[in-house]
Formats: sequence, structure tokens, C-alpha cells
Amino acid sequence: MRVYLCRHAKAAPGDPDELRELTGKGRKQAQELGERLAALPEPPRLVVASPLVRARQTAEAIAAATGASIRTDSRLAPGATVGDLRDSLAGLEGPVATVGHQPDCSEIALAATGADPGFSPGAMAELDLDA
Repeated sequence: MRVYLCRHAKAAPGDPDELRELTGKGRKQAQELGERLAALPEPPRLVVASPLVRARQTAEAIAAATGASIRTDSRLAPGATVGDLRDSLAGLEGPVATVGHQPDCSEIALAATGADPGFSPGAMAELDLDA
């Protein structure tokens, strides 16, 4: 399955962590990420996001740009592994964009491909993953 593994865009600091929202810069990053995904030959049909506010806001921008539907999955919350990602995608048809956190995105990419492309806020890596 083609997976677009995305890190949420720039978020404001604060507590509780679960309620941190995107900054103005983060909203722009999320919009640009959505536009990049929409321009791909196979844009995502579905966006699966961590339930944290900043990830959901990033997912909403991706969905707005691509026309994909959105689903949240607690398995993509901070601490997610490649196994959690696979479980969250089981039974779905790709391509799918996922929105998660660091260092999870790097660790998932490394486990799935053997390389970490680096994940600044709003970054994305394409993976072919057995779900």
C-alpha cells in the first residue's frame, strides 16, 4: 500500500500537549503539504491522523486540498510504531496519508525502509507498506 507518512505541521507550545494547535506558520505548512499531496499522480483517498489537535488540523488541511476523507486513530498518537501504523491501515485501500508525530515518523520510516528521510514539521515521506 502506498502510504504518505506525514508529520504534523508547526504547533504552538503549551499544556496539555494533546490540545496544542497549529501556529500561523503551521497552518501554512499544512496547506502546502495538502497541495503537494494533491499534485501527486496518486493523491491520498483517506487521511488517518493521530487524535491530537495539531495532527487533526494538519489532516483537515490535507483533506481540504485532496478531497480525501479523514479518520482519527489513537494508535498514531505519540509513541506510534510501524506495527501500530500497519494495524491502523489494515483493511484499507491506498493510497493513504497518515499524520503523526516525531520521533515516531522517523522511527517508522527507518523500520519500514531502512532510512530516515528526516521529518521537519509538515514533512512527508512516501512508503510502500505491507498493511
